[in-house]
Amino acid sequence: MQPKKGRSNRIEEPKKPGAFSRRDLLKGAVGLGAVTALSGCANVEKDSGGVARKSVLGRSDLIRRENEKPGTRDWLLTNTRIDPATKYRCPWIEGYCSHTSVRAGDRIGFHVSTNPPSPFILDIYRTGYYGGAGGRHLLSLGPFRAVTQPEPPVGKNRVRDCRWEPSATIKIPKDWLSGVYLGKLTGERERVQSYVIFIVRDGRAADLIFQCSDTTWQAYNRWPSQFALYDDGKDPWYWGPSVQVSFNRPYGKYCQILDAPLSTGSGEWFLWEFPLAYWLESRGYDVTYISNLDTHADPKGLLRAKGFLSVGHDEYYSIEMFRHLKQAIDAGLNVAFLSGNTCCGRILLSADSRGEPTRAFERVGVFGPAGGTRDFVAMKSLPHERPYANELIGAHSTGPVTGGADWTCVKPGHWLFEGTGMKQGEGIPGLVGWEWHGDPAVIPGLEVLATGPTQDAPGKPNGGIYTATIYPGPKENFVFNAATCWWADGMSEPPGYVRPSAYTTPRGPDPRAQRITANVLERMRNS
Repeated sequence: MQPKKGRSNRIEEPKKPGAFSRRDLLKGAVGLGAVTALSGCANVEKDSGGVARKSVLGRSDLIRRENEKPGTRDWLLTNTRIDPATKYRCPWIEGYCSHTSVRAGDRIGFHVSTNPPSPFILDIYRTGYYGGAGGRHLLSLGPFRAVTQPEPPVGKNRVRDCRWEPSATIKIPKDWLSGVYLGKLTGERERVQSYVIFIVRDGRAADLIFQCSDTTWQAYNRWPSQFALYDDGKDPWYWGPSVQVSFNRPYGKYCQILDAPLSTGSGEWFLWEFPLAYWLESRGYDVTYISNLDTHADPKGLLRAKGFLSVGHDEYYSIEMFRHLKQAIDAGLNVAFLSGNTCCGRILLSADSRGEPTRAFERVGVFGPAGGTRDFVAMKSLPHERPYANELIGAHSTGPVTGGADWTCVKPGHWLFEGTGMKQGEGIPGLVGWEWHGDPAVIPGLEVLATGPTQDAPGKPNGGIYTATIYPGPKENFVFNAATCWWADGMSEPPGYVRPSAYTTPRGPDPRAQRITANVLERMRNS
């Protein structure tokens, strides 16, 4: 929330260690994956390079084992360019994926356009810790002879729905672990680069589910120029109905908080979420990744974990997402909202122009009471109906929505603060922002753990009060709300990370924030 022409031809690509030909991948002949491991059993597995080795580790060690593999920083973009006429687009090379998330064995298409036409290479990486490198290289594809694919017309409700032909299609190898994957696109003509991004999900039992906030990534995507969920053709920060966005288009350069070309093609992953994933994987937490759309479509999948993590800026929920998460809490799932502005806008998901489900959405309501967010003008035209977000989260977006503050302890004796040494009134500087939660719900047993006034700038209070909360679930589970978009900034600063700054500036990794997070996760794991 913010107030204010045809299929490409293939050129045979050279193979690298760990890389496979496009033909091999299309046949599904590689990456058959690790043999299912049982805790304490010895198994023979193959990694993506075809290396066979024995493992005596169980499935809960998959993340640690993955991060012991060689990492690289080659995933970082080194030559970026933005068209000044659009402010967000990289027409020299840009693309999108046919699916937001896929399972091993599924096929995914990469739809790429280059203008002027240029052969390009596609390198795929899994993001994680990898000894501090932040990514692991999995394969190279190309070079491909690309074309300039057509810019889509402005459709009903201003939707821009690309119908580009795929430049490459692969079958996800069986041994690609759940995670957030980047495709780095490099044009051979001028070496300009951008990303495509997708999630590999699985169905295994795990300690933690990390939900990526990709409906929010798409809501803020202004590609090709001023066509976000926030653009009605008149107001660049419109917050009303009758505007639709599609996943069938590239992610442009991120439009808020910072001006970082690194974000081109990657949604909001690097700004809000990657620092937490990097930290989790550095410590070997048993984590699996999903899309917002998986929460929408697969309620049973939420029950395979002990804990669920909403991270960063998780603004847009369908009513199905709300209900599925609430039902999972009622069934005993622990939840940590390490996020802000969460579940504020209600969206309606729909099919794209080809009939593919959940490839487009529009804003249809607000998960909060009328006036509770000091409604923007257009926001008043939307239904404000129950359920309210604070009935799920513990608190929710409320006026004035934006602002910053120190994250200040008000209940030092609570188990959440064990080992932090934090005292009453002690704060973690700048950790609250740029959007936050307040207005705690009347839920039996709910406790306020951190609270304080928000400000537009140091010394300029804006009348807001944030509240970090925790409340008990019905089966000795709990729901924790950190009440800030910037929580992950207190966890780590991975390669390429650029610290945001608006209203206040978070200070980066803080051992107290790390210990609080660890306390939450350990309580989940031991539940």
